[in-house]
Amino acid sequence: MSFLNGLFGSANDKYAKSLQPTIDKINSLEVNLVDLSVEQVKEKTEELKERLKKGETLDDILPEAFALAREAGKRTLNQRHFDCQLIGGIVLHQGKIAEMRTGEGKTLTATLAVYLNALEGKGCHLVTVNDYLSRRDAVWMGQIYNFLGLSVACINHDQSFLYDPDFKKAEEKDKTRDELGGFLVEEDFLRPCSRKEAYDADITYGTNNEFGFDYLKDNMAYDFSKKSQRGFNYAIVDEVDSILIDEARTPLIISAPDEESSKWYDEFSRIIPKLKAVEDYEVDEKMRAVTLTEKGVDKIESILNSGNIYDEKGIKYLHHMEEALKAEILFKNDKDYVVRNGEVVIVDSFTGRLMPGRRWSGGLHQAIEAKEGVRIMPESITLASITFQNYFRMYKKLSGMTGTAETSAEEFDKVYHLDVIVVPTNKPIVRKDLQDQIYKTEEAKFRAVAEEVKKRNKTGQPVLVGTTSIEKNEYLGKLLSREGIIHKVLNAKHHEEEGEIIAQAGKKGSVTIATNMAGRGVDIYLGGRPSTPEENEEVKRLGGLFVIGTERHEARRIDNQLRGRAGRQGDPGATQFFVSLDDDVIRIFGGDRIKGLMERFNIPEDTPIENGMISGSIESAQGKIEGFNFDARKHILEYDDVLNKQRETIYSKRNELLQRNDLKEMFLPLLEKYGHTVEDYEKKEQEVGSDNMRQIERVAALRVIDNLWIEHLENMDSLKDSVRLRAYGQRDPLVEYKKEGLIMFRELLDNYEKMLIESIMHASINQKPATQMQAVSENRNDSVSRDEAGRNDLCPCGSGKKYKKCCGK
Repeated sequence: MSFLNGLFGSANDKYAKSLQPTIDKINSLEVNLVDLSVEQVKEKTEELKERLKKGETLDDILPEAFALAREAGKRTLNQRHFDCQLIGGIVLHQGKIAEMRTGEGKTLTATLAVYLNALEGKGCHLVTVNDYLSRRDAVWMGQIYNFLGLSVACINHDQSFLYDPDFKKAEEKDKTRDELGGFLVEEDFLRPCSRKEAYDADITYGTNNEFGFDYLKDNMAYDFSKKSQRGFNYAIVDEVDSILIDEARTPLIISAPDEESSKWYDEFSRIIPKLKAVEDYEVDEKMRAVTLTEKGVDKIESILNSGNIYDEKGIKYLHHMEEALKAEILFKNDKDYVVRNGEVVIVDSFTGRLMPGRRWSGGLHQAIEAKEGVRIMPESITLASITFQNYFRMYKKLSGMTGTAETSAEEFDKVYHLDVIVVPTNKPIVRKDLQDQIYKTEEAKFRAVAEEVKKRNKTGQPVLVGTTSIEKNEYLGKLLSREGIIHKVLNAKHHEEEGEIIAQAGKKGSVTIATNMAGRGVDIYLGGRPSTPEENEEVKRLGGLFVIGTERHEARRIDNQLRGRAGRQGDPGATQFFVSLDDDVIRIFGGDRIKGLMERFNIPEDTPIENGMISGSIESAQGKIEGFNFDARKHILEYDDVLNKQRETIYSKRNELLQRNDLKEMFLPLLEKYGHTVEDYEKKEQEVGSDNMRQIERVAALRVIDNLWIEHLENMDSLKDSVRLRAYGQRDPLVEYKKEGLIMFRELLDNYEKMLIESIMHASINQKPATQMQAVSENRNDSVSRDEAGRNDLCPCGSGKKYKKCCGK
């Protein structure tokens, strides 16, 4: 391992050294910019734009652009980019991933590459993990871009904003400085705007969800002017490992209700309690799956008093039954989800954040709602979907930054063709990472954690404790309360106070318990924020921030993220993990071997051991889990790649329909093929009028392609379920999916032409051409899970029929 690290480190060192001439050039330009006026700086920006138009490249103007961005940082934020941040900026500009330690200033580093690339005028997207950070960074870094003469915007779930320094009066701004180190409150400078205005800005901040869903909504629009995005030029993904890897197992889906299968859940609640583990179903905790056995299927048939369940109920029924079993056995309240205001809200397993509006698909969410006794929302029909992998691979140039990417370098390379570069730190790291404390039981481990916190707290050293779930977060909180230790709890249930809690996590005597998110994206300053130099020095003398991990996570990156909360910018600090044989990672993936080692040493329950062999076994188990998760993401991507080619074809056809002024020439060759003449078409056009005919052509074409695509998505989803079983016949499910999916897609294209001509020839001018697609696209701020027309509701097209008998047929 040390040999490999040596090679890796050597490659990074060579790369950093190769950039030194460019760094020297940037530094040499600094003195020439000091005396420029604000107007002259903006003129420099215009000069660089002109040079690009005349044929120079971004690499040609990089030194001047970086020097200007550094000057703007000094004048607006009183922050001068370090040389290591210049290296990070070049890494980002070159379309690579910059691994920068916590506290090294990733947010400021990004301004260099963003400014340079925004000079092309094609738009730059900066992707953040939540709405709060997109607003904060748009305002905080917006001061730099505005000084340089560029426009900045951010998109949030409910509203889009443009950065506008004149939005509120100057005297009000000073009153609203926030206590987190003097950042200006976002509302002072963010002027509400349309989604399109936000994307038309030179630089646009937003979350991965918002960018992805806007792409899907744009491809559901019925008018070109309703589209908001303007292409995929350059994106920097902040916390790139979280967004491109951790969240990549969950595709983005826009859906509408389908009430037909929702009636099954009452039936499931009657059947599931009668099924027995092992005999009737098998649980695979590693793959988080539950599968019915043949005996289980027989028992269900007996309970339902039915014959062959596959014939009578269909494979979809059994799939939903397995989802209901999974909900009962594998998904836990206050870990995987919380129940809030009568709704099941997903908890992001990697960050600990709540994800309102997001729903599990395939019937899982409804099964959990039935389990928790809350209102069961109707199941849904997919209107549009895409994976994050395929969304982000559309960008001409993609880059990212994080504190922890090295352990996932292989996946970044294979999936996104992104290299990982470890950027040198500004100051040497002095943080101490202590060896794991290993206990036999979870109970003994948490008692030891409470004791350690108590010991550190007596000296005044600030402590941050990371937990893997809300439930364990609150359990530890109770233990500390019993010991009389004043502490703050930070989890998804209290995310509104997150900024304030994290702001004080480095204060003398503070104790903070946090789920995985641990204030990701916000630095913890020793002494708290704001703090005096004396307070900062006092905490340094006490040893800095002490970080305790109460469990090893599935991915080593998340352990490293937690460790990275301590020891920022050369500060002192220490970290240590407390683990037990009951922890999921150890129990599922490495339990027997590690347990054997523990028993060989004959260790009592409350006595910890620090053993390199056991710690190595734990890391080996983590490596296995990372492999499993990589395979799962790869599996999803392989199937979505098939659908992605089809999606590109459909969306390309839609764009052509939206952009062409006259579609008549496109349709005329199809008339004879489907039993009509040109004469029939002319007669129809005279009947309705040429202007109306042009509108009918466009709306009919969009309506037909949308309805066929929705049906195709549902068919492809069913196909994916059915091809799994073909593995038993020694056939590759993916090959079968590709082969049959292609046949189905060709049928769609054939049906499109035929249905299109019929639709146009039978259309009338008083027909209201609304569909589910149109309803979604016309309200851009709708929640992802917003209910559109239900299958038994009146169809929105105005026909007077139920939706399922009309446009939803």
